[in-house]
Amino acid sequence: MSKKLEGKIALITGGSAGIGLATAKQFVEEGAYVYIVGRRKPELEAAVASIGSNVTAIQGDVTNLADLDRIYAQISKEKGRVDIVFANAGGGPLVPLGSITEEHFDQVFNVNVKALVFTAQKALPLMPDGGTIILTGSIVGIKGFPAFSIYSAAKAAVRNFARTWTTDLKDRGIRVNVISPGPIDTPLLNEAFSNPDDMKALASTVVMGRLGRPEEIAKAVTFFASGDASFITGAELFVDGGAAQV
Repeated sequence: MSKKLEGKIALITGGSAGIGLATAKQFVEEGAYVYIVGRRKPELEAAVASIGSNVTAIQGDVTNLADLDRIYAQISKEKGRVDIVFANAGGGPLVPLGSITEEHFDQVFNVNVKALVFTAQKALPLMPDGGTIILTGSIVGIKGFPAFSIYSAAKAAVRNFARTWTTDLKDRGIRVNVISPGPIDTPLLNEAFSNPDDMKALASTVVMGRLGRPEEIAKAVTFFASGDASFITGAELFVDGGAAQV
């Protein structure tokens, strides 16, 4: 039985933990060779060990354009192309209106917007026609949770990138789509909601009554990356247990 991503070269940013790591494992299982990018060497080394084969880790900060150039130069030298880009790095602290600082604004937009723009743009010279770009959005892009305003605005921008880039890249047949997770049980979420009661309250906001698993997002990303999604572009797929749907 042929694998869905047989022979494909993929890049995953924010690839050392959570959704990025789960997706890297799924991509490799489906036949891809995967490059994972992250800022911290110990986490990257642990991720490579857990994936096992057909993976290379590159340490770098995707908000730094020189790092992105170095990352793509290495992929170009070693593989000559990149077929799939999963621009997944993101996150940031939550601050209510009235307490927003310039530093907070810049931090959140740098990692969720600027880094994502240049991760996608710098991939284009290496991407064959018919390649695919997948962006990590969030249910917060269409919701109005307190203290989320800057992060939510950043994710709303991500949603629009899929629409505009789809039209920019249509002549090359490059598909651009967004995966928008709800609350997912990742190290990042556990850090933000360290109190077990807060975590229970968060799970109760999900129609299905539980947090999602990184592997459930990874399967949806793999769908977008594969030929199964050959007629899907400019779309947003919510993988949220119904949290933002009802």
